[in-house]
Amino acid sequence: MLESTMVRVPIRLIAVDIDGTLLNPQFSISDADLRALRRAHAEGIEIIVVTGRRHTFALPIVQQLGFDLWVISSNGAVTRSLSGQTFHRDMLPAQTCRELCSSMREFRGNTVLTFDKETKGALVLEHMNELNGSIQRWLEKNLEYIEFVIPIEDALTADPIQAMFCGPIARMSQALEVLAATKLDVTILRTEYPVRDLSIVDVLNRNCSKGHALERWADYRGMAREQVMAIGDNYNDIEMLAFAGLPFIMGNASEELRRNGWPVTLANDQNGVAAAIEQVLGGESVLS
Repeated sequence: MLESTMVRVPIRLIAVDIDGTLLNPQFSISDADLRALRRAHAEGIEIIVVTGRRHTFALPIVQQLGFDLWVISSNGAVTRSLSGQTFHRDMLPAQTCRELCSSMREFRGNTVLTFDKETKGALVLEHMNELNGSIQRWLEKNLEYIEFVIPIEDALTADPIQAMFCGPIARMSQALEVLAATKLDVTILRTEYPVRDLSIVDVLNRNCSKGHALERWADYRGMAREQVMAIGDNYNDIEMLAFAGLPFIMGNASEELRRNGWPVTLANDQNGVAAAIEQVLGGESVLS
């Protein structure tokens, strides 16, 4: 059951995650969620999509909303409009990334570097042998952007957006332990999908996160945090949810995340985004 929340300040900005939140288990947006977001937009509330996906990979999803908006992508590293106008970039220094790659040699087969370009070389890896089992669907959809470089450090002729390590949850738990021991001045974020036995560990510039990017955007737009609503489902959403004056955690989130005390909406296979928005805006509930 959707928990009751009293809203004291009118919401002016809704930040919504994509995977596990806006997308249902069939990787599509439900009609109910679309209607709710379009209604909020029509009532003058700004919508911003905040995702771990890189900008180009998020576009086919975001464009389905049917109105102009901004996207915070790569877990806060890039804020860009649908038309391609850039508001902010927070890149990972190339030298820091070289040190990272050197420290993470045993995870070379799990490593992907992301660069801010829309051509081949936007994604760089040494090979796909260890990635095929974990993120094969993602690899297939992004094949035109992938470049193979050995050693991967040779691709660092410019600052990347981030480094990403992907694999089974147990394998990525080992990677997190090694990362912690490096003591590099970076941000480490994880996203987990237990049903798929998939963990994604993103390494970004220090103080880069969805939360920092959302706060930066709200400040730019002259909005207090009490006027910001956020909806998310995973560990990489924590900073965003902590910043928002009105956070909602999805019903499909892990029990660990749900223990943070944030209001819980329905799961992503039950129109959870719409349920949260309708509770805030009032009107016909998707629960009826």
